[in-house]
Amino acid sequence: MMDSIPRAESKGIGVNNNQLHRLRMKISSKTKSFLFERGWLFYLVGFLLGRAVILDAVSPFAVAFLATIWIIHRDKAAKVMLAVIAGALTYSVFHAIYIALAMAVFIFLAGIFKRVKKQQVFIPLFVFLSAVAPRLCVYSITGQLSSYEWMLLFVEGVLGTVLILIFMQSIPLLSPKRYKPALKNEEIICMIILLASILTGTIGWEIYNASVEQIFSRYFVMMLAFVGGAAIGSTVGVVAGLILSLANVANLYQMSLLAFSGLLGGLLKEGSKVGVAIGLFVGTFLVGIYGELHTLVPSLMESSIAALLFFLTPASWSRKLSKYIPGTEEHSNEQEQYLQKVRNVTAKRVEQFSDVFEALSKSFAISEKPAEDHRNSSRETDYFLSQVTEKTCQSCFMKDRCWQKQFDRTYSLMEGLKDELSEGNIPNRKLINDFENHCVKSKKVVDTIKEEVSFFEANKRLKKQVMESKQFVADQLQGVSEVMEDFASEILKERQHHEQQEMQIVHMLKQMGITLEKLDIYRLDKGNVDIEMTVSFYDYHGEGSKLIAPVLSDILNEMIVVKHEEVSPFPNGYCYLIFGSAKEFVIDTGIANAAKGGGLVSGDSFKTIELGEGKYAMAISDGMGNGQRASEESKETLRLLQQILQTGIPERVAIKSINSILALRSTDEMFATLDLAVVNLHNAFVRFLKIGSTPSFIKRGNEMIKVEASNLPMGIIQEFDVDIVGEQLMNEDILIMMSDGIFDGPKHIENTDVWIKRKIREMKTDDPQEIADLLLEEVVRTRSGDIDDDMTVVAAKIVKNSPQWATIPYYSNEAQ
Repeated sequence: MMDSIPRAESKGIGVNNNQLHRLRMKISSKTKSFLFERGWLFYLVGFLLGRAVILDAVSPFAVAFLATIWIIHRDKAAKVMLAVIAGALTYSVFHAIYIALAMAVFIFLAGIFKRVKKQQVFIPLFVFLSAVAPRLCVYSITGQLSSYEWMLLFVEGVLGTVLILIFMQSIPLLSPKRYKPALKNEEIICMIILLASILTGTIGWEIYNASVEQIFSRYFVMMLAFVGGAAIGSTVGVVAGLILSLANVANLYQMSLLAFSGLLGGLLKEGSKVGVAIGLFVGTFLVGIYGELHTLVPSLMESSIAALLFFLTPASWSRKLSKYIPGTEEHSNEQEQYLQKVRNVTAKRVEQFSDVFEALSKSFAISEKPAEDHRNSSRETDYFLSQVTEKTCQSCFMKDRCWQKQFDRTYSLMEGLKDELSEGNIPNRKLINDFENHCVKSKKVVDTIKEEVSFFEANKRLKKQVMESKQFVADQLQGVSEVMEDFASEILKERQHHEQQEMQIVHMLKQMGITLEKLDIYRLDKGNVDIEMTVSFYDYHGEGSKLIAPVLSDILNEMIVVKHEEVSPFPNGYCYLIFGSAKEFVIDTGIANAAKGGGLVSGDSFKTIELGEGKYAMAISDGMGNGQRASEESKETLRLLQQILQTGIPERVAIKSINSILALRSTDEMFATLDLAVVNLHNAFVRFLKIGSTPSFIKRGNEMIKVEASNLPMGIIQEFDVDIVGEQLMNEDILIMMSDGIFDGPKHIENTDVWIKRKIREMKTDDPQEIADLLLEEVVRTRSGDIDDDMTVVAAKIVKNSPQWATIPYYSNEAQ
C-alpha cells in the first residue's frame, strides 16, 4: 500500500505535465491564430509604419507595406489601411491626410490594372506614383516647389519602390508556416530592414526617459548576435542604426553603438547570454563617453532594459530562430535531420525495388521437384501417344481389343518404341517382333512414331531453352536485387561514434604535440577504415604519413595510410587529412601483345579493372579470327564485363549476362573467349573464370601451378555453366595469363604446356613486364620471327604491402 502512493503521485505528476503541455500548445495555437490568421500582427505593423517618418518629411513605409499586403493577403488590405491611417493620426493630421491620399492613389491604380497579367511587375511603379503624386499635390497647394522639395519627392518615390521589393521578401517570413530549411543572407537583411522600419514608428515613445526604439533595437542586436555570431550581429547593428538615424538625426551615434555592440556580442557569444550582454554594455559605455555625460545614463538604462528582455526570452525562441540562420549548430542539425530523412526515404524506395526484383527472380526460378519431373514426363508421353493413336488407331477395327482389353501391353510396347527412337537407336528385334505380333498395322504405327518423335524432340528442346532462359533471367534479377539491397545499406550508413578510439587518437595527438582541430571517424570496419581529421601545423613535413598514420595503425591494429591530404600554403595553417585502410597486398602488372603478321589491329584485348572494396580484376578476351572484327568482339566483351562488374553483380551472373548479350544482340556469329582473374587484395585469394580460354600459370619460387577450366567461347550457346576456379596466392607469387596465340604458338613443340612451364621457371627476373616480354619473344622465336596469330601475355606479381613508414607502437609502449 505504501509503495502505491509514490507511484500514484508520480502518475499524477505525469498527468499534470501532460495537461500543462496541452495547455501550452492550446495557448500557442490560439496566439498564432490571433496574430496571423486574424491578421492582428499585420494591423500592428501597419499602425507603427503609419507613424514612421524619416528626414522629418519622407514617409515611404506605409504605401510599400500596403502594396505588399495587397499582393500577399489582399483580404486584409482594407483593415491594414485603417490601421495605417490610425497610426498616422497619432503623428499628425497633415501626415494622416498625405498617407490616406497616397493609399487611395495606389488602390485606384491597382484596381484599374487589376486584370493585367503579372500585376506584381507593375506594383513598384504604382508605389512610386502613389508616393509622389499626393506629395506633389500638397506641395503645390502650400506654395512654390523648391529644388529641395523636388529632391524629397524623388527620394520618397525611390525609397517606396525599394521598400516594396524588400517587404515582399520579408513579410512572408512572418508566417509561422515556413517550409524553407534556411534563410538566405538577402532575406535576413530584408527582415532586419523591416524590423528597423517598424521601430521607426516607435520614435518618441519613452519609458522612464528610455527610448522604446533604442531598447528594442538593442534587444534585436543582442538576439541575432547570440544566434548568428559577430557577422550577423554587426550587420543588424549597422542597418538598424542607419534607419533609426534617418528618422532622428540625434540617433546618428546609435549606429556605431549598435554595430560595435553586435560585433562584441557575437564574439562573446560562447559565454552564453551573459557574454552577449557584456558586449552590449561595453559598446554602450565606450560610445557613450564620446558624447555628453547626461546622455550616458539614459543609454545605460536602455541597454539594461534590453538586456533584461534578452534574459527573459525563452531559450526555445533562440533555438527555433537558429534553425533558419546558416552556420549555426541548430541549422546544421536541422540539415542533417533533413538529409537523414531523404536518405531513409531513398533507401526505403531502393529496398522496395530490391524486393520487387527478388520477387520477380523467384517467379522465374525453376523449382520443379523430381516427382513433378516424373509426372510431367508421363504427361508428355501420354500426349505423344495420343497424337500417334489419333493418326493410326482411330480407324483400326482392332482398336477396342488393343486399348480396352489389352491397354497396358499396348501402352508399354508403344512407349518402348518411342523411347528407343527418341534416343536415336534402332528398336531391338524382340521389341519389333512383339509389336508386329500385337498390332495389325505395326509398320504404319512405327512410321508415325518416327515422324512424331522429330516433333516431340523439337518441342522438348524448345521447352528446355525456355526453362534455361527463365533460370538465366532469375539469376540476373537476383543479382540486381542483391546489388540494390547493398546500395540501400550503403545509403543508410551514417557517421559512427567510436568513443574509445576517439579518446585514444586525441590523447595520442596531444602527447605528440599535434594540435587537433576536428576529428571524424566514419568507419572502423576491418579493411574499410575511414577517418578524417583537421590538424594545425606551423610547417608541414609529411607528419600525416610519417607520424599520425603509423600510430593509427598501432591503435586500430591494421595498416593505415593517408588517402588524401590538403595542406595549407601558409605557416601555422590547417591541414585536412583522410586516413584509410591499406591493402594487404598490391599488384604489379606487365603486359605484352602483338598482332598477327606484325599488324596494328589485334583481335586480342586486355584490361585491368579496380572493382572497389579491395578487388582487382585482370581480363583477356580473344575475338574469333583476326583483324578489325575480332578486335571489336573482344573489346565489346571486356567493355560489358567492366560495366557489369563495377555495379557489384557477382562474376558468374556477369559472365552469363555478357554471353546472352553477345548471343542475342545480332544475327551474325560473334564469338569471343574470356579469361578473367579477380584478386582479393585483402587476402590474396584469386578466382578464375575461363570461357574458351587457355590455361594460366602461377609461379611460386621454382614451383609452377597450372589453372584451367573447359568452356566453349562466349556467344556460341545460350546457356552454359561457368566454372570458377579458386587459388590462394602467396607473397611474391607471379600470375601469368595468356591468349591462345601464346599457348598454341610454339612451333615444333609437342607439349607446349611443359615447354611454357620450363621457360617461365628458367627466367632469372621477377619483374612482370620483363616476364611478359620474354615469354612473347620466346614464342615468336620458335616460329622464326613469324607471328601467325594475335598474341597477348599478362603477368602480375602479388606483393605484400609495406608502406614506407612502419607502425609506431605508441600504446603498446605506454602499456609497458
